[in-house]
Amino acid sequence: MAGSTIFFLVLVGAVGACRLVELRLSRRHQRALAEGGAAVLPEPVFPAMVALHTGILVAAVLETFLLARPFAAALAIPTVTLVVLANALRFWVIATLGVHWNVRVVPSMGLGVVTSGPYRFVRHPNYVAVFVELAALPLVHGAYLTAAAGALLHAAILHRRVRLEESVLMADESYRRAFERKPRFLPLPFSSAPRDDHRPWPTS
Repeated sequence: MAGSTIFFLVLVGAVGACRLVELRLSRRHQRALAEGGAAVLPEPVFPAMVALHTGILVAAVLETFLLARPFAAALAIPTVTLVVLANALRFWVIATLGVHWNVRVVPSMGLGVVTSGPYRFVRHPNYVAVFVELAALPLVHGAYLTAAAGALLHAAILHRRVRLEESVLMADESYRRAFERKPRFLPLPFSSAPRDDHRPWPTS
C-alpha cells in the first residue's frame, strides 16, 4: 500500500476518533448543563447528521479504493491544510464555549451567553469548521464524488439544524442583543443576518 494511501487512512481515522471523543465530551457537558436546568431538546435531524458524518468518512475510503482514486499532491496539500485549519477552528470553539459546547441543541443561555473567541465575528463558527472539514477530507485522496454529495447533503441538514438552533437561541433576549446583527457563518460585510432569523421552528 502506498504511503499516501496510508496517510489518508490515518487522517480519516483521526477525524473519526475525534468525533468519538467529542461525543463523550458532549455527554459530559449535557450532564453538567442538566444540573443547571438546561435539558437537551428533541431534534429529528440529529440522527441524520450523525449518519452523514459517518457516511462521509466511510464513503471517502471506499471511493478511494473501489474507484482507484489517484493521490495528487497539488490537491492533497491544500485540502489537508483546510482539514487542519477546520479542526483548529473547532478546537477554538470548544475551548471558548466550555461546558456550553454540545453536539445537541441545549438551551443553556440561562447559564450565560458566550461572545468571546470566534463568536466575536459569527454566530456559528463550529458549523463552518465541520462543513469545511468534511468537504475537504475526501478530496485529500481524490474522492470527489463523496465530497460533492456529502457537501450537498450536509448543507441541507445544516439548514434545518441552524433554523432549530436559532429559534431557541433568538428567543433569549441576552443572546438576541449580542448576536442578531452578526452573520451566521462568514465575517464579511455582505454576509448579513437573514430576514427569517426569528421565524419559529415548526413543532411537527
